[in-house]
Amino acid sequence: MDHLISITMKGVKTCTLLLTFVFLGACKKNNHLPEQVDVKILTTTFDKTSLLKVVDTTLILTDSIKGVQFEVDTTTKYQTIDGFGFALTGASAYLIKQKLDKVQRDSLLWDLFSEKGIAISYLRISIGASDLDDRVFSYCDLPKGETDTALSRFDISADKENLIPVLKEILKINPKLKIMATPWSPPTWMKTNLNSKGGNLKPEYYQFYADYFVKYILAMEREGVKIESITLQNEPENPNNNPSMLMKAEEETLFVKKFLGPTFRTANISTKILVFDHNADHPEYPITVLSDPEAAKFIDGSAFHLYLGEVNALSKVHDAFPNKNLYFTEQWTGAKGQFSGDLAWHIKNVIIGATQNWAKAVIEWNLASDVNFGPHTDGGCTECLGAITVDKGFSKNVSYYIVGHASKFVKSGSVRVRSTQTNALPSVAFFNPSGQKVLIILNETKNQTSVSLRVRTKFASIALPGESVSTIVLP
Repeated sequence: MDHLISITMKGVKTCTLLLTFVFLGACKKNNHLPEQVDVKILTTTFDKTSLLKVVDTTLILTDSIKGVQFEVDTTTKYQTIDGFGFALTGASAYLIKQKLDKVQRDSLLWDLFSEKGIAISYLRISIGASDLDDRVFSYCDLPKGETDTALSRFDISADKENLIPVLKEILKINPKLKIMATPWSPPTWMKTNLNSKGGNLKPEYYQFYADYFVKYILAMEREGVKIESITLQNEPENPNNNPSMLMKAEEETLFVKKFLGPTFRTANISTKILVFDHNADHPEYPITVLSDPEAAKFIDGSAFHLYLGEVNALSKVHDAFPNKNLYFTEQWTGAKGQFSGDLAWHIKNVIIGATQNWAKAVIEWNLASDVNFGPHTDGGCTECLGAITVDKGFSKNVSYYIVGHASKFVKSGSVRVRSTQTNALPSVAFFNPSGQKVLIILNETKNQTSVSLRVRTKFASIALPGESVSTIVLP
């Protein structure tokens, strides 16, 4: 069955303005010269015969209308997009810095972060170690029994080995990159169980932990790394990783409104505060935190993963608090996954699903791993497949292509716009600051499907391969 996508173009009144969208010949009175439109089509197929293949093509506009109409309306706008990217874990930074020579590293980073590559625009890093570091550490580790409420021994030198040098190289390529930072655990002396795994933050250390965040943001700023946003705790309902910590909604509420928010305000910290950072099965968690007006005034929004629940739970939070932002901050691809299944599921649920449900950033887990899916901590993820595998060079895995289908052409500052949805062809549309329209379409069927793009009063046909994802860019 053929499908129709209607692209509305507001304010096109004269032949001069029409030149923005079609060739000069389209404005001439000679009816024998067909109208045309230049488009880019980016395609990845489930069988890997096409991997982010870009085709520049000129399409003939005709009067033919076939099949179901999909409308993309650039006058109906939703959330502004901050970007798409990955978690740059400590393991990722170690592999990129230590296991690739300069030529290999430059090649990889330019491929990932430049306009000639997939143009990643957002990264998530850990505050201290995540479970994808080669060891557990915080920035104020002390001998057993000692405390340091003055944080006089605060030190980010562990990040200066690999993470910060790699970030500096990346920022030279893309100075506008946005960076989110997340803790997996505070220093163990601040916790009820005095352990890097599980436990809770002791109430008497709430203020000192707020000071810890400030020290971290300022220390990174001195290194030339601006922290755009922070989440309070990675997976606050999951004590099973090492490191990890439990943090109930009521604890996050109290921590933000009485300690972190006021401390940021006093220190003139503009970094955005995000709550939750866990699965979509519990939207009531961020709703609870945001329902406290004292806490909410310091909070930019909430963050989600999708290991449990449905992605439309994000819209429940948006509907309850439409003035607060939403971020999709983590989804893994595993060692036992299949390229075709992971590509289809992530495009449908993460790239399309999360943005259709108000996410302004989408971040996959994680950027790089070795052939053994490490390094990781003792108790960390043993099957997390990086977007890149580093082994005497580097190779690309499925999440590289998942993110690339959005990051390459949907620029920071783009706006999601209204687009008609069908179950047969899940899609999402964006309007770039440059004026380009970007449409991401998933064709899960085995059959080639013809799509008609409407440009003003005429139509251009594109054949989407079966079992594929396509990103279509129109001027």
